[in-house]
Amino acid sequence: MQNHRHTDLDWIRIFAFGVLILYHLGMYYVADWGFHLKSDRPVDALQNLMILTNPWRMSLIFLISAMVLALAQQRLSVGQLIALRSNRLLVPLVFGMVVVVAPQAYLQAVDRGYTDLGFFAFWRLYINPTTHEIPPMQTGLGLLTWNHLWFIPYVWCYSLIVLLLSPLLRRLASRSFMQRLPLSLALVAMLMFTSWIVIELQQRYPATHALFDDWYNHALYFTVFVFGYCLAQNEGWWQRIIQIRLVFLLTAIVCYSLIILDREGQLNRLAPYFPNADLVDWIYAVVEMLNHWSWILAVIGYGGRYLAKPDLPIDRTGRIRRYANEAILPCYVLHQTLMLISAAWLQSVELPLALEALVILSLTVLGCVVGFECLRRFQLSRWLFGLRLKQATAEPRHHRLQSRIATPEPELE
Repeated sequence: MQNHRHTDLDWIRIFAFGVLILYHLGMYYVADWGFHLKSDRPVDALQNLMILTNPWRMSLIFLISAMVLALAQQRLSVGQLIALRSNRLLVPLVFGMVVVVAPQAYLQAVDRGYTDLGFFAFWRLYINPTTHEIPPMQTGLGLLTWNHLWFIPYVWCYSLIVLLLSPLLRRLASRSFMQRLPLSLALVAMLMFTSWIVIELQQRYPATHALFDDWYNHALYFTVFVFGYCLAQNEGWWQRIIQIRLVFLLTAIVCYSLIILDREGQLNRLAPYFPNADLVDWIYAVVEMLNHWSWILAVIGYGGRYLAKPDLPIDRTGRIRRYANEAILPCYVLHQTLMLISAAWLQSVELPLALEALVILSLTVLGCVVGFECLRRFQLSRWLFGLRLKQATAEPRHHRLQSRIATPEPELE
């Protein structure tokens, strides 16, 4: 694997975060799906639309994170990466739980009639890990919760495990038989293994995002993470995914269509032909996982084909990509709180539904941009939100400029 920055991975991660914002906005409106705050005008039709990305959007982010981790090992040691990821993930997690997520918990408690306290009185309860107030919202740390930040502890744990096992994994990935292994065989193995995970664990361990009892999610996401780590070290697989990207896209569309047809009861007439329950379970699991992997690999393939260029027409200098890439983690921490505050504020305004959704989205994006612009200017806020600290230097400006031009852009950890 060449030691240069993969701009396609940057763009894909930016795309994935955009999908995440839209998905969380949809969660506010979609009918019958639980969320921290819900609109009093639910929309049934949103379910099928959100199922388009629901099965694979987080897996894509885990995959990209693992690929970037593998590429970062080209220039950083295991110890450096562990320290770097710990500092840039755990600090925002703790700060996010104590400060940023608190308004979400408060809005949820008020909306469900659990409290009539003001925010700061509630916050004093919220940050007390030994409190037993508001039993319906209790976690293992009192009322403290990470809500949408659950991805951060998960990816930190997976990174730690993979980095500790990296000598073995890198040795395995570099073996000639692994480099020559056809992508098709690797994907069939992944498809069958993750289908088995669906059959054995999905119903037994429903998603909790609580880290310690979320065994189905761990089995799936950690498998995706390991695959992403290995994929980044196998140029043959990566290029093959780019070559057959259309196959993945068409397969994904077919699988999504089958899932929607089944949800709408259009496949019920086929039931008499499949009396074997175990066979039906396997068919459903394979379709679910084929849909999952096909969308992910289609995104990787099309990203590798069209976004792996430093001079895209929309961003010839790379400035937009670098800015958005740096903003992702802070905006990820901020966005759901901004969204729910905006939604709660607009509940009494009674705007037309489409206009209300557009205003909530606009306020969320604007809040993320303004928030990032503010926090990126101070060392303390940069540290709290996982950004690189600015290095003080006394060099003349033209020397710093020359150094910046001469030094390749570092791979994102």
